[in-house]
Amino acid sequence: MTTLFTIGFTKKTAEDFFTLIKHNHIKCVIDIRLNNASQLAGFSKKTDLEYFLKEIYDCGYRHLPILAPTKNILDSYKKKKISWGNYTLQYNALLKSRGIENLISLDDLNESCFLCSESTADHCHRRLAAEYLKNKHEQIKIVHI
Repeated sequence: MTTLFTIGFTKKTAEDFFTLIKHNHIKCVIDIRLNNASQLAGFSKKTDLEYFLKEIYDCGYRHLPILAPTKNILDSYKKKKISWGNYTLQYNALLKSRGIENLISLDDLNESCFLCSESTADHCHRRLAAEYLKNKHEQIKIVHI
């Protein structure tokens, strides 16, 4: 069984975030945000996050924007030009066209954690990416933290 975690940093303190990473024994945080350097990201800006993960918990960090939605898809949803259902369809089609199931091994996913900004996985691409991969590899177990 491959366990793939997901987490969002919004509405979490740094203490809460890093405690969740540590207590779930995450080996690598896989950042699937389109923009991982925004000033709004606080402790989760790429260089800071990579440093904190390594120093606090000896956890790896990878930025995989290939798992991020395009700016157009993301902006269309945020500006309410498309519904969540349409966003889901467009994002899943994007993942399929990119062939992401062939770009990431199950070993790379095991005890790793997809990161994005949304506080919950309900309306978030990290959940969609994890579910897409689970549909391709049944042995994946998804845990949202």
